[in-house]
Amino acid sequence: MALKRMGIVNDYEKIRSFAVAIVGVGGVGSVTAEMLTRCGIGKLLLFDYDKVELANMNRLFFQPHQAGLSKVQAAEHTLSNGGLEEGKPVDLVLSCVDNFEARMTINTQEDSIPEVTVEDSGETLEDLMAKMKNI
Repeated sequence: MALKRMGIVNDYEKIRSFAVAIVGVGGVGSVTAEMLTRCGIGKLLLFDYDKVELANMNRLFFQPHQAGLSKVQAAEHTLSNGGLEEGKPVDLVLSCVDNFEARMTINTQEDSIPEVTVEDSGETLEDLMAKMKNI
């Protein structure tokens, strides 16, 4: 409801129908996934080839017993928000990757799906929501 008070969200039912793809479920992407879940986004589709490591526990939302799992599997267990219906497209792609090659791969994909790049650059939640509001 805070997003409604801030003037960012007017219709929570519409948000529940959104499907968002997050590419990169590390420091930025995992927190983004958690916040979108708390905001009520209907479905998340997570992409990351990496595994959870104990060395990252201080900056990720994963739990120590998840060490060795893929980040996507661990995030699914942590978020417990269900999966995307097969064949249903996503409404938004959030690029939360930390390397140029991955960014270029995302940028060369389907142009009809809006994409927002999220970086660890000191952006606030309000900055991210302002980007998404324009979509």
